[in-house]
Amino acid sequence: MGPQITQHALWPVAHGGAHQALVLGQAARQPVDAILVLGGSIRREIYAAQLARADPTVPILISGGSDEPCIWLIFQRDTAPMENVWIDPCARSTLDNYRFSTPILKKWNIHHVKLITSGNHRTRALALGRTILSGHGIWLSLELVPEAGRPGNQESKLKTTLELVRGLGWMVVSQMYQPHCQGLHRLSEIDLAAWNTQPYACEAQGRVSMPRRLKPLNP
Repeated sequence: MGPQITQHALWPVAHGGAHQALVLGQAARQPVDAILVLGGSIRREIYAAQLARADPTVPILISGGSDEPCIWLIFQRDTAPMENVWIDPCARSTLDNYRFSTPILKKWNIHHVKLITSGNHRTRALALGRTILSGHGIWLSLELVPEAGRPGNQESKLKTTLELVRGLGWMVVSQMYQPHCQGLHRLSEIDLAAWNTQPYACEAQGRVSMPRRLKPLNP
């Protein structure tokens, strides 16, 4: 079954009418050429490791995720390749996820992004993502990660409404200005020495053993 374009017809109309709808329709029919993982639950990063193992050629961008050593330990444990996995440490909210990821995806010349999040985060994440990314010709599809217990970010109607209002404003602003995350880096390039001098914590659901000292894979 193909992408459901018609049910989201209002998104492209808001961003330029028929031409934008055509651009998004073409993007939706292309293969996924990047994966965007939103922070909020370590289970999403565990799933990202599985995706990296399945196809290491597709770039993965983890936005506002767990402490970097936790992600590194998950990929190391699961023997998942890290070279094409990127960390955006700048995002502090769902809106930030898209504020900072949009210029990265555009620089990578991405047309079809697979969004990785959890069911409780679906409404806000998908609405914001399609509002903002569709204005830049990028189609967003969704894949949900099952959760056990309560993930770190809980939704409320007020929180969702306020962020959607902010997202509508950013939809316009992003056509003229886009921030750049100066801390963007590959997962394989995290500063292990620096993390060895500061505390970090991993969600219990990650089931990673936190060594007293992080060691490079190839010392």
